[in-house]
Amino acid sequence: MQTLFDFKKARRLALGLVTGIVFGFFLQKAGVTDYDVIIAQLLLIDFTVAKVMLSAVITGMIGIYFLRGIGRVRLQPKPGSWGATAVGGLIFGLGFGILGYCPGTAAGAVGQGYLDALFAGIPGILIGTWLFALAYPWLNEKILQRGDFGQITLPELLGVKAWIMVASTSAVLIFLLMFIEGLGL
Repeated sequence: MQTLFDFKKARRLALGLVTGIVFGFFLQKAGVTDYDVIIAQLLLIDFTVAKVMLSAVITGMIGIYFLRGIGRVRLQPKPGSWGATAVGGLIFGLGFGILGYCPGTAAGAVGQGYLDALFAGIPGILIGTWLFALAYPWLNEKILQRGDFGQITLPELLGVKAWIMVASTSAVLIFLLMFIEGLGL
């Protein structure tokens, strides 16, 4: 028998909402919802955004593989291709370069009261999504499937244990963070 209200789905949605609010709070506290900080990153004069993102990659990588190790999550890599990566990077880069926000920082900036994010960022995201949906059949046939590399993770590709990849990548990223900080950027 199917119930009218799916508590499991509602709990997942509530968890997603709370996680998104916490994520936005930390983006705001780190200063990466500020247009000037983002533009300074794009001009390579302030690396606050890069430092936040590198820290998030390290934390997320360790967290996901820890949770996987104790059986709390299962990795489900999505198939990828060079074509999809190029198109996604181009669309993301154009939007980010023109507006100065990515989707996460735009939402955080709206929450912080920035009108440019509200009246340009959110409509830009919606219009871009709509245009991509319109172009998807053609893009999928001509470009997105080119250079398919399947559902593989980097440790699988390199043939190493996941924790070796996590530890070595974390060490390199921590060194990079220390280097950037040492330069005063």
